[in-house]
Order: sequence, then C-alpha cells, then structure tokens
Amino acid sequence: MLGLMSGASTPAPGRLEAVRRFVNTLDIDAGTDALATPGDLTGWLRSASLLAGDTDAEPGDLANAVAVREALREALAANHGGEPIPSGALAVLNDAAARARLAATLTASDGWRARPAAGGVDGAIGALLALVGDAMADGTWSRLKVCVNDTCRWAFYDESRARTGKWCSMQVCGNRAKQRAWRGRRAESTT
Repeated sequence: MLGLMSGASTPAPGRLEAVRRFVNTLDIDAGTDALATPGDLTGWLRSASLLAGDTDAEPGDLANAVAVREALREALAANHGGEPIPSGALAVLNDAAARARLAATLTASDGWRARPAAGGVDGAIGALLALVGDAMADGTWSRLKVCVNDTCRWAFYDESRARTGKWCSMQVCGNRAKQRAWRGRRAESTT
C-alpha cells in the first residue's frame, strides 16, 4: 500500500514536504517502517538534506526521531479540527526542540525563524521542527493532516477549498469509509 498511498497524496508546498515524508516513513497499512535502524535514520536525514555527511545516528537518536515522528502524526491529526496539539505530543516536540537548541533568528526577508544551534541528529530533527514553525507562520501547517482511517494515518496535504479533507486518498481510504458506512446503514435497516 506504500506506493498507492504515497502516489495518492499531494506533496506539501516547499520544505514542508520533508515533514510529510518524515511522518510517512511509517506505513501503518503495509506494516513497514523506513526508520527501522539508526542507519535508516541517517540515510533518510541525509536524503532530506538535514544531516551532514560525517554524522551517523545512534540507537538513542533513532528512538528520539521515532518519538518525534509519532508526535508529529498526533499534531497533524489535531489539524482536522483546528485543535491544539495534544499535550503528550507537545512535550515530545518541545523536548526535541530543546535538544536541538532551537533559537529564534531574524532573517532579512522572513522575520523571526527558529533554527537549530545543535549539530548532529538532534540538529537535523531540530531543522525538521523549524520547518513546522515556518509552516505555522506562513499558514500552510493547518493543511498538513493525517488520514482519519486508523489503519492508515498517512500524512497528506489538504488542498480542498474548505480545508475539510479527511483521507489521504478518496479512492482508497475515503471509499473504504463510505463502504463501511453504507454497510452499517444497510444492516440497521434490515434489523
């Protein structure tokens, strides 16, 4: 299902796409995790241009990155209703920001932006979190969501005019949800 889900989702604009891809390193439907080892994390961060070539992830880095990924997934789920980020997810993200030593810097064109002062994997994860902050500032964050199908939870960028997208793919997860609802209504009408 990884190929179908990733092909069905619209890329997020600009560097926010890195956040969407990071969350999608776990394909719940297929049961695959692209961050299964510290080496996988190193490779992913390098491919996203977040980690310098001379640094390698350690097992503790992997555990922290997976915790951040899942906290981001919870934050994206909150975007469906415009709700605050859940407190547990917020704590994980704030801990990662502290390890990265995120600091506000003034840029000539964009105003204040968060940037990591730490190097290594902590700094790379911090750079990913800085992208979240940038997306919050430019208004694109609220459109990044996860599929409401609990067996999917694939991150997608909601391009709907009303910002009410629920599924990563209407053809797959949306269709499944509609079929379940139809079967439920049908079962109720026959009882």
